[in-house]
Amino acid sequence: MYELGDIVEMKKPHACQTNRWEIVRMGMDIKIKCINCQHIVMMPRREFDKKMKKTLEKKQEN
Repeated sequence: MYELGDIVEMKKPHACQTNRWEIVRMGMDIKIKCINCQHIVMMPRREFDKKMKKTLEKKQEN
């Protein structure tokens, strides 16, 4: 579904009108960072699963 470093779209846009978030931490909680304004939000995995719409870009593999 999603991995660390992926760019995801949430169901509701951020206050800065951007709806692209990068996953920066995964565990029991997931931390995401807004691509536009660099705001960081941390939420439980269950809440993240409900609010995430789709994965836009996968992390670049070398």
